[in-house]
Amino acid sequence: MSKKGKKAKIPLSDEEQLLLFQQKLLAEEEMAKKKERLLNQFLKDKLAKEEHNSAMNLNKINTQWRTVLREVKTRELHKDIEILSQTFERVVDCKDSVIKSLAKDLSEAEEQYAHALRSHLHNIDQLLALQRCRLSLLEENYNMELESLTKEFETERKTIVDQHEKEIRYLQDVFMAMEQNYIDSEYESKLEFQSMWDDLKNKNLEEKHFLRLQLENAVEDLWRRFQDALKNYTDATEDRKIAFETLKVKDERSSKEIEAQMKKIQRLQDSIIILKGKIMVHSRESEEQNQDIRDDKELVLVQLQKLKAQRTQARGVSQENLVRLTLESNATLKALRRTVDKGEKILKLAEICRKFETEEEKVLPFYSSVLTPEEQEEIEKTDPEEFNEELAKAIVDYTGMENFWKRYNKVKLEQLSLQHRRTQLLKINEKLREMLRQYLDGISVSDEVLSQLNPLFIVNHRSNLPRPLSTPTAEPGDKKPPTTYNIIEAAHVISHIL
Repeated sequence: MSKKGKKAKIPLSDEEQLLLFQQKLLAEEEMAKKKERLLNQFLKDKLAKEEHNSAMNLNKINTQWRTVLREVKTRELHKDIEILSQTFERVVDCKDSVIKSLAKDLSEAEEQYAHALRSHLHNIDQLLALQRCRLSLLEENYNMELESLTKEFETERKTIVDQHEKEIRYLQDVFMAMEQNYIDSEYESKLEFQSMWDDLKNKNLEEKHFLRLQLENAVEDLWRRFQDALKNYTDATEDRKIAFETLKVKDERSSKEIEAQMKKIQRLQDSIIILKGKIMVHSRESEEQNQDIRDDKELVLVQLQKLKAQRTQARGVSQENLVRLTLESNATLKALRRTVDKGEKILKLAEICRKFETEEEKVLPFYSSVLTPEEQEEIEKTDPEEFNEELAKAIVDYTGMENFWKRYNKVKLEQLSLQHRRTQLLKINEKLREMLRQYLDGISVSDEVLSQLNPLFIVNHRSNLPRPLSTPTAEPGDKKPPTTYNIIEAAHVISHIL
């Protein structure tokens, strides 16, 4: 210890003092840095805290502002809902008027259809009557035409045969007459020609002799006389020459006519032979045609009998169909009238029920499906082929009535719940009436009351009141009672909130 104290008391040198001073300065600087670091940390913490507080205050301001905005928005939404409800009521009124007009149009269309059906049936009856008259007239005309054709055929056949025989006789007579006329005319023309030829020849000879005698006397007179004679000759023979020329032309013409008549006779003979062949062929064909006509007549008579039988059968069937159609039309008219009355009754009930609808039902008339997801999956898993055709058709026909059945089911459920609630309230009311009666009997004094148990008499904390029936314990096999839900309308809640 003494050594250490001695060592401490030893004075330090300048260098050591400088070192100590430097160490002190370093320590002071470190302390200042530590203080500065702590101050910075404190300021940072304070800044973070301020930022946190500002964020919280901003959130509070935002929440308050949101509440204000929500209130403003709720007011606006209430106004919009009121406007929408008014527009919805207007739309519903318009649709009701459209439905009424459509129902009126439907009734008018049904009346028009009935009128058109009656007129159509009347026209069909008239057409049937006209057709029957036409068939009878055609049958009579057919028979008359058949008889007239047969008569005309017989008469024409007789006239053709008679005319053919007459023409044959006439042609034979004509042939013989023409042949005789030809022979006579040929003989006469030959005689006349020969006589004229002889006369001319004789005259020419006499004149020639006379001229020869005259030539000897005077040549000059002869020339003149010759000229005169020639002139006289020409004058005298001109008519004969003309007659000769005419006879010659007539002879040529007659020869040509004879040749033409011979050719015509030949042609007539050929045509007679052809006509005889044709008459034979026509007679055979006419006999075959008559036989075919007789066969066709028999077939037509058989077909006529069949057609008459079919006509009577069709008349009976049409009469039965007409009776059935009238019965069915009357039944359909009655059914349609019942349907129209039912529809009018439904529309009147809908107008009456609409007054009792709540605002929620007016805004949202159709509720979503109340089925659970498991039940929905089971319905989707069901095979549509399991349904028969009638059930499938009924489902397809009533798809348009889905919203109506939703509202109907909703009303029916509400009705059942109200009935159930009414029964419960009636039971509670009866119990309360019984308890009130017992209480009144307990406070009143009469022989009848004193003879019975007093419900107000309490001994050892026990009264004579009848205990309520104990609720039966639910067995595992029993079904759970249906849970009831208290429903509060949104309009009621909003009116109390605002």
